[in-house]
Amino acid sequence: MGHKSGFVNIIGNPNVGKSTLMNVLVGEKISVITSKAQTTRHRIMGIINSDDYQIVYSDTPGIIKPHYKMHEAMMGFVKNAIDDADIILYVTDVKETIDKNQEYIDRINKLDIPVILIINKVDLVGSNEELDNLIKTWEGIMPKAKIIPVSAIQKFNVVNVFNHIVDILPEAPPFFEKDALTDRPERFFVSEIIRGKIFINYKKEVPYSTEVVVETFKEEEKIIRIQAAIIVSRDSQKGIIIGKQGSMLKKTGSMARVTIEEFFWKEGVP
Repeated sequence: MGHKSGFVNIIGNPNVGKSTLMNVLVGEKISVITSKAQTTRHRIMGIINSDDYQIVYSDTPGIIKPHYKMHEAMMGFVKNAIDDADIILYVTDVKETIDKNQEYIDRINKLDIPVILIINKVDLVGSNEELDNLIKTWEGIMPKAKIIPVSAIQKFNVVNVFNHIVDILPEAPPFFEKDALTDRPERFFVSEIIRGKIFINYKKEVPYSTEVVVETFKEEEKIIRIQAAIIVSRDSQKGIIIGKQGSMLKKTGSMARVTIEEFFWKEGVP
């Protein structure tokens, strides 16, 4: 058998664990993970390589009804991810309403490509009988899909997902260089990490009204020197971001620094 390659695109509602699942599958913290909805604004590609295959994962924004231009753009990413996939991972969980996203489910059911339905967060299920009933319900909704229950946060059954993906990958040459982890530049992940800490530390509309721009990124042997700017929608939000005597900004920066150090395996990030 020849070399295998394919785009494995992850689709689903907000907060079902798509980013957590991709991060476990890739083995790196590629996507921003917080408890708040809509932290993944972009399609983020994480890449797994071996001598025999290359898997290109795409995490997409959670499916929502668009109310703003940004929402429309985010849902455009989802539709494109469905159209250009070699394999679809449709992620649900044991708690969400089962009849969401019928438009997208109908679209996926019409595809002539493999579909894996991930039922995530099975660590929260009450009983095996409850899980069995949920699986039977989804068998009726997506009859062509391979259904795999997992707990991404506990890494339960994720190996089976990975092995099944490798089994059904199409034969193709690699799409990216074999040493690639992602198609995104380092600055992108720094901005995503900082944005993730903003979601953790601030409430209400503030996190959704911010963007992070990495102004400088200078990598040295043991240290990366980074300057980043947090852009807000309104002047009144500047004080909220900064906090009393700069306390909130310092807290966010300290949290981001730890995560950035882990991500890049560096001893310090000023």
